[in-house]
Parts: sequence; C-alpha cells; structure tokens
Amino acid sequence: MTARGDVKIEDPQKHRPPSRHGAPRPSRRRFWVRRVGVLMVALLLWPAFSIGGALAAPGTDSTAARLAEWARFNGLGWAVSDLEQIQYKANPPKVGGNLAGGIPRIAATRPASGKPTSSSSFSALPAPIPSQAKPSLPGEGSWQSLVSLKGVPAIRAAFLRPDAQHTSYLVGVAWLNQKLVKMSLHPGYRVPGDPGLSQPSSVPASQRNSLLATFNSGFTMTDANGGYWQDGQTAVPLRSGAASMVLYKDGHVDVARWNSATPGPDVAAVRQNLGLLVDNGAITPDVNSTTTRTWGATVGNATYVWRSAVGIRKDGSLVFVVGASMSVKTLANIVHDAGAVRAMELDINQSWTNFITYTHPGNGVTVPQMLTKNEHPNPYRYLQPSSRDFVAVLARS
Repeated sequence: MTARGDVKIEDPQKHRPPSRHGAPRPSRRRFWVRRVGVLMVALLLWPAFSIGGALAAPGTDSTAARLAEWARFNGLGWAVSDLEQIQYKANPPKVGGNLAGGIPRIAATRPASGKPTSSSSFSALPAPIPSQAKPSLPGEGSWQSLVSLKGVPAIRAAFLRPDAQHTSYLVGVAWLNQKLVKMSLHPGYRVPGDPGLSQPSSVPASQRNSLLATFNSGFTMTDANGGYWQDGQTAVPLRSGAASMVLYKDGHVDVARWNSATPGPDVAAVRQNLGLLVDNGAITPDVNSTTTRTWGATVGNATYVWRSAVGIRKDGSLVFVVGASMSVKTLANIVHDAGAVRAMELDINQSWTNFITYTHPGNGVTVPQMLTKNEHPNPYRYLQPSSRDFVAVLARS
C-alpha cells in the first residue's frame, strides 16, 4: 500500500486549457484605452497646433483678429458673432457729444510738382458732401487735396460725422481721379486663399515708388455671398446679381451689379460682396433688409460699426468711404451724397477697414499714413503679406 503522505495531489486547474474569453479581456481593454487616449490627445493638440499656426502666420493682423479669423475658418463663426453681439450690447457707440479736434485739416502727402498735365487729366472739383448732422462743423464735407501729381489733385479727402446721433465720430471719404491713378487687386493668402492667382499678397517692391494708396476689399468669401475672379482664374464662382468691384486691365475700376457669366477680355479681376448700396443714382431698398444673407451674419445692417464702401461717380471718378459708427443705411447715405451712382459695401469692423496713403522720402522708402487717425489696422499691413485681399492705387505713367 502506498502511504497517504506519498500520494501526489495535482492542482486541478494546472492542466486545464486556457479560457477563450478570460485572458484576452485585459489586453483588449488596454487596446481600446490606448486608442481612445491617442484620439483625445490628438483632439486636444490639433486646435493648439492650428491656433499656433494662425498666430504665427505672416502679416500684421492683431492677435484678436487672428483668433477670430481662426474660429470663423474652423466652423466657429457663430461663436464669434455671438461674442461680437455681446460686446456691442455692452459697449454700444456713444450717442451725442462733440467731435474731438473738429474736422481734420490735411496737407498734401505728395506735393504738387512740375507743370500741370494735359487738360484731359483734369476732373472737376466734386461738390461738398452734405453734412449728415446739423449744424455743420467748419470744413465738414469739403474736399481737400490729399495727393497731387504734376499740379493736379489725384486723390482728395473729405471728412464728416456719420449721422445726427453719433456726432463724436469721424468718417473719411477719399475721391480718386482715375485719369491719374490706376488700380490693381491683390489677393490675400487666406482671402480668397487661392495660391494659383498671379498677383502677390503684398505690394511688390518694384511698384512701391509709384504707390499712392491702398484700401481694403470685402468680406471673407464665406460671408461675401459672391465670388472672386482674377486673371482668368476662378477662386470662388461669380454670382449673377451680386455687387461687384470690376477692375480692368487698363487700371480703371467700376462698380456694378454683375450680369455676365464670364468676364470679358478687358477685365483683370472681379471681386463681389453682398448687394449694391446705390444703383442708378438712388439708394437701393436692400439697405433696409434685415436678412443675414443680404448684409452678412456678423452684425447685420442695423448695428453701428466700422464700415467701408466703394462707389463710382457719373464722371468716372471713384469714392471710398471708411469710418466708425455707421449702419448700412448711414453708409449708403454718405457714399450716395459723395456722388456715387453705383456703390457697394466692402469690409466692416475696425480690424479690416482702412484707406492708407504713402509718401516716398527716398528711393525705395515707402511711409504709410492712415486717412483718419483712429483707423485701427497696422499702416504697414499691405507692405507685408496680407491675409485679406486689397486694392493698390498707383500713379499712371
């Protein structure tokens, strides 16, 4: 007999086959935990990387403008619009008060030199712009020579208050003699953002000695309700009926309601933005529209913010309006009263609206000056790569 102590007792679990469901469970759980963790890290890192890229992009846009633009281009435009509305309600434009310093007096940024050009280069002095607030201030709405070429005003400026309510704010209006100046549209690297367009996103060094002025273009293409066409390339399809700034190959600019499917052979560029403010010499009924499709989702038509507009006069000269505390209606009133027979709104908000002139104290030296001292963007913005498209004004040869 075998003694009890000699009996070898085996562990009943030792030779049992492993369960098909027991052992892999911890591994599978770890598998998904790792992947969810990687996904969460990626979701957290992507905005940081993307925002960092926006903040490090070339140009002179402010940090606030870069963050707002990043949000708009990444599906958060609604949040930016809501924040702008909250800010507007918390700090609405001041009603009443006096304009500090009165109407500005300016000296020509480019002194008259040489003999006057031929009589074909002359354009009659525009009539003063009627004051939008009474009583008028000294010099309000009167034209002053801003840039002269060979004894002839190429660019004039007038200043006035926007309306009878916002009397402490200033609006500047520039008048451009298209017989003496020519214009070209420069795309921004983000708006319209098409790398296939031929023009650079800043004024090239080869043109800076003849650079007289620059001014902002329109909304982002998402908000413009229109298209962008340049040198045979379509960045965004043109929309029939849209307000259009049409730049021709000979350097002149027109403003019109777009009715053509394809630009003609003499057209260099078409930049569309919303609908016309003025047509056939009259303010259009659209200025009273409250739809976001008509005037954009950002602030609509009734809020009093920085706005800009461009218009064509009957004599072929161009007018550009920029200033604070304007609604769509007051902007239309001013560009109409400046003589425009057709006009369109361009960009809005202080970060994007500006008219800049340039002096040249030395060969290759270009010094910018804002039309009004309270314009916000960096005056060198178009001498560096610009995130948004703009118009350069050059002396005709």
